[in-house]
Amino acid sequence: MELDEKKVPIIFKAFCDENRIRILKQLLTGEKCACVLLDDLHITQPTLSHHMKTLCDSGIVVGRKEGKWTHYSISPEGLSRAMDFLQALMAVSGNATDKS
Repeated sequence: MELDEKKVPIIFKAFCDENRIRILKQLLTGEKCACVLLDDLHITQPTLSHHMKTLCDSGIVVGRKEGKWTHYSISPEGLSRAMDFLQALMAVSGNATDKS
C-alpha cells in the first residue's frame, strides 16, 4: 500500500484527541445518535460537530441523517484503511532498521 501524504495525516488526526477516542469507544457498541453522544460526553453541540467532522473526514466514522439528528457508526472500511496505513508505516520502519 502506498502511503498517501495527504490521507494518512487526516486518518491519524482522528485518533489524536481524548474526546474523539471517547466517541469511538461509544461507537464500538453500535450506531449512536448525536444526541446520545452529546449527553454522554458533556460537551457542546458545536464541539461535537467539530469532532464528528474530523472523524467522518478520516473515513473512520460515517453518519446518516434521520430527521434533525445524525446517527454515527464506525466504518469497517475506514478502520481497515487506517490499519493498512499503519501496517505500511511499520513495513517502512522495518525496512529502515534492516538497512543499518
